[in-house]
Amino acid sequence: MNYGFVKVAAAVPHVKIADCQYNARQILLQVEEAERQGVEILIFPELSVTSYTCADLFAQQLLLEESLAALESLVTASTNKHLIFVIGMPLEVEASLLNCAIAIHNGKILGVVPKIYLPNYKEFYEMRWFASGLHYDTNVVLCKQTVRVSPYQIFETPSCRFGIEICEDMWATIPPSSYLALEGADIILNMSADNEGTGKQDYVRSLISQQSARCLAGYVFASCGFGESTTDVVFSGNGLIYENGALLAASKRFSLKPQIITSEIDVERLRTERRVNTTFAACKAAHRAYHNITYHHTPVETHVPSELKLTRHIEPHPFVPSGKELDERCEEIFAIQVAGLAQRLTHIHCKTVVIGISGGLDSTLALLVATRTFDKLGLDRQGVIGITMPGFGTTDRTYNNALHLMESLGVTIREISIKQACIQHFQDINHDIDKHDVTYENSQARERTQILMDVANQTNGIVIGTGDLSELALGWATYNGDHMSMYAVNTSIPKTLVKHLVVWVAEHDIDSSSRATLLDIADTPISPELIPADEQGNIRQKTEDLVGPYELHDFFLYQFFRFGFRPAKIFYLAQIAFRNQYDDSTIKKWLKTFFKRFFAQQFKRSCLPDGPKVGSVVLSPRGDWRMPSDASSSLWIEECERL
Repeated sequence: MNYGFVKVAAAVPHVKIADCQYNARQILLQVEEAERQGVEILIFPELSVTSYTCADLFAQQLLLEESLAALESLVTASTNKHLIFVIGMPLEVEASLLNCAIAIHNGKILGVVPKIYLPNYKEFYEMRWFASGLHYDTNVVLCKQTVRVSPYQIFETPSCRFGIEICEDMWATIPPSSYLALEGADIILNMSADNEGTGKQDYVRSLISQQSARCLAGYVFASCGFGESTTDVVFSGNGLIYENGALLAASKRFSLKPQIITSEIDVERLRTERRVNTTFAACKAAHRAYHNITYHHTPVETHVPSELKLTRHIEPHPFVPSGKELDERCEEIFAIQVAGLAQRLTHIHCKTVVIGISGGLDSTLALLVATRTFDKLGLDRQGVIGITMPGFGTTDRTYNNALHLMESLGVTIREISIKQACIQHFQDINHDIDKHDVTYENSQARERTQILMDVANQTNGIVIGTGDLSELALGWATYNGDHMSMYAVNTSIPKTLVKHLVVWVAEHDIDSSSRATLLDIADTPISPELIPADEQGNIRQKTEDLVGPYELHDFFLYQFFRFGFRPAKIFYLAQIAFRNQYDDSTIKKWLKTFFKRFFAQQFKRSCLPDGPKVGSVVLSPRGDWRMPSDASSSLWIEECERL
């Protein structure tokens, strides 16, 4: 099962100017290599049969005849090959010369797509040789086959729908690919002859990225390389593959050798994005209402491989970017959190906030957000009341870290032990204190919440929630305990990102006295500390031992929520992403746990307090996720069991 992935490729062959037979042989070599790699769709650069830089030679009858002969040889050679490949060549149609893309599969020409927008400025002179294909919609005979010539064509295979535009078409104010996407094309192919210039590569990448994102499409770009004339310009051989704005693969620029750049486009993911995005549907309706153009849909019976080995990278930590982007992401998220809390405090004229400080990651991040918010509003940090509430499982490490952090940040410190209150509560409800069950644990969480709420009432303040997105997804919170607050600043931040945010603040936005404490907190095992410590005073209760690794659950959440993937596909992707870290049985175990808990714990998410949205995955019932609390999980659990 391919799970919606389509293997595509951009080819950059070596060319000789005006040597059609040589160029055809080079094209065929790359077609054969792509076939061996299991590629389904392959795109070549603009005018790849003749070369792009023929200039006035395009007016020579001999060149045009040789180009047709090369086409015939390629069509014949394609017989019994599974892939579709698209080549570029000049083609005379109705006494005009068109710059065309020709799609070929298994001995047949599927269609001819002419270039619409011809650059005729600066170093470009295409209108000297070619006519625009804008108004062409006709049939011609090529290689003894009747073939449609039209820019308005969609090619439909069993695995995807694709359309074609040529070079300058993408640079137009409204590219043809916009209309092709609205007509159903999942993937856009672009054959180009894009010459190089200082800084131009970044612009080209931005252009393709934006167009693939705007169209919610895959985009495969192949541009001319070595062998083209360098009389006035240079061509670097630029092959790029994008999916909804994200770069999947890129060629090595300025290579003297032919290249094939491959990756897999997730068509299932793209179609999910389009279903969810109501603006896409509205644009589609507007396009059909105001543009009286008939698009021709050509079915192509291709062979779809039963097994597809992915070459694209599957990010194991989709919420956590790498390198410089991580610093930028952390800075932005922290700013969003601060802005959200600042607006809430300003609106309610509140100068006091109350936070339970455990010495763990989540409460630490909430405290950092609160202090920075008070600084931003010009309020005294003493208005931030941090309360440490030691219980039966509190360790010296977390207790001391909580105190040291609050002291270094200059907030109001209060210590209120919950032990005696909980002991009294256990006596009141006739619960054995030595029975460390859910009652034992949740009683402590609810006692702490009651203290926070009451202190907030005493000080005319509000309680700041500390729970994160991962805990919400799993329901790893005590209902009407740590689940509840008056404003929850971490509610859309996954656990895998919380640690990075704390470390980022430690390294970029904190005084030296607080830095060491923050870094130790970041290295502390994640625990609710509701069970007494071990004999050495170390944390006995580790969350990930009980509920599973957060990095797996965050991966499951992202794939399930963001793209609507089924358990089988999530498992398939997790196998690749965590191939050197978790075995199949471990992934299956925690995947089943994820779905059981996600469905069973919806009631907690249905009454979440307010909190800022920082990313594309949010479980607020007022935001991105609405689900009945009694929705059945049987479909998802059953598929997990079949894995």
